Amino acid sequence: MSRAIRLVLFLSAMLLAQLAAAGWNYRIGEPAPEFQLEALDGKVYRSTDLKGKWLVVSFMTTWCPFCNAAAPHFEQLNQEYGKRGVQAFIVDVSEKPDIVSHWVEKRKLTCPVLLDGTGAVTTSYAPPPDFVPDLKREEVMIASFMIIDPEGTIRFLKLNEDVAKFDARLIKLRATLDELLPKQ
Repeated sequence: MSRAIRLVLFLSAMLLAQLAAAGWNYRIGEPAPEFQLEALDGKVYRSTDLKGKWLVVSFMTTWCPFCNAAAPHFEQLNQEYGKRGVQAFIVDVSEKPDIVSHWVEKRKLTCPVLLDGTGAVTTSYAPPPDFVPDLKREEVMIASFMIIDPEGTIRFLKLNEDVAKFDARLIKLRATLDELLPKQ
């Protein structure tokens, strides 16, 4: 399927998701699914090794316009909150490493970019099939942002269910982090 067709399907599904997502709090307060993924640099990240840290996770693709808009702000978040002990990383969904590597270089991203080549890990975080049934489960998570606390509990999850109000600057995510993190 061409990038243009995938993009049109994705945007159409996101508009449908907007209608389905009103008041939706999926996964908030639940344990985050465990994962093991390799990053572009070859380092393996395991959720079990990350317990005890605040995590900020974004599921992205190189072809997603929302991801491209949010990427520089996510990098800025990584720089600022990394100083406060937050581990931020991107999970790239079902793309080839060479494509992702070029995207990361072009955007000068320094946060770890984990590769979910099959989409299986991303799917484990996704809402049930009745939520935007036209999309694959891993595609529902594209352009989403999540905070996981040191105990491994999901404390914030923002899906891109309202494309007209997409928060590329991550204002709500930052505000939630500021509320959750110990004051400095």
